[in-house]
Amino acid sequence: MGRTQNATEDVSADGRDSRPVDVETMRATVRRLLSASAPPEAAELETLTQLLRGHIAVLIPEVQAAADAMPEDDIPRYCALACIGEAHRKVGIDAGPGLPNQLAHARRLARVVNALVDHHESLG
Repeated sequence: MGRTQNATEDVSADGRDSRPVDVETMRATVRRLLSASAPPEAAELETLTQLLRGHIAVLIPEVQAAADAMPEDDIPRYCALACIGEAHRKVGIDAGPGLPNQLAHARRLARVVNALVDHHESLG
């Protein structure tokens, strides 16, 4: 989920998956939640929320590794690390009962994915 489809596991020396992040799929998931005129139905919303959580799980170590490679006083590094902290915080929040709360939560996660992808692209 979030990686290009490949039958073989490709793991780098540091234990991270070395296949490229599937940015197009991540952006498409984000667009479905943030730019759709009609909100998704409950079943699709649950699927999209789980996809977003998976995307975040893939992106955090990627952005962390890219930020760690930057000088400590680098502003883009600082911004990426702040985004990672925010991603951890938002993933840990419960959506609450009801479709409106679940939709709002999914949209927050979509904005986190969007920001992490932006950092991944700018630092990569």
